[in-house]
Amino acid sequence: MYKVLIVEDEDIIRKGLMYTFSWQAHDCIIIGEASNGQDGLEKILELKPDIVITDINMPIMDGIKMIRNSIQKVNYSSIIISGYEEFHLAKQALQLEVVDYLLKPLDHEQLSTALSVSIQKLRAKAEAEQVAVSVATPTVPPNIVNPVSSMTSEIVRKIIDYITNNYKNKIVIQDLVEETGMSSTYLHNKFKEETNHTINDYLNRFRIQKSLELMIKGEGKIYTIATDVGFLDYKYFISVFKKYVKCTPSHFMKHYRNE
Repeated sequence: MYKVLIVEDEDIIRKGLMYTFSWQAHDCIIIGEASNGQDGLEKILELKPDIVITDINMPIMDGIKMIRNSIQKVNYSSIIISGYEEFHLAKQALQLEVVDYLLKPLDHEQLSTALSVSIQKLRAKAEAEQVAVSVATPTVPPNIVNPVSSMTSEIVRKIIDYITNNYKNKIVIQDLVEETGMSSTYLHNKFKEETNHTINDYLNRFRIQKSLELMIKGEGKIYTIATDVGFLDYKYFISVFKKYVKCTPSHFMKHYRNE
């Protein structure tokens, strides 16, 4: 899966983008977030994302400077979101080969298109690099080594698929052991290595994303939504929700239903 970093100083926009957009449908996973350009720069160098989605006007360091200071050090595609339709900013973005310049409030269809272009760009660059390597090195006979791929491994994809199909039910590590035929230790380590999340963290994030989708649609009360997405303990749901969204479910629901 393609690793995405979101850099946005407004919490409600950043969290809304993280949890209300269907990243899995685009073969993407959120690996981190940052609230200003300096924090974003550090996260880029640390996490090495494939795609960076960033605001421009932020405290400490703006998005343009963050991209300029990191693009030569980490290979990634960038998408800018901004409330300012200004020519000089768009021109600077083009000079940095930004994939798209999207205006707030963000339209999910436009973001979907920008992500598709970003992924095509990453694939094209990876293919070009692979061709360059094949020209520079002897051809390896087939089946001697497995080809290196930027895509998610089959084991991790099985875990993600299992969570996607069963998140409404109770999931324990033994379920995944039986599903994959691998030990729990291996599954924990492999998943963490590829996604930068523990399995439980990913499961909770996925469930919270599904709860937000229901809230925005106006479907159900908070306690029924918690049960519908797999949280049997209402207090635990509130705790996990606040951890990831940085506000209570009632506050989030009120905000989006009043828009």
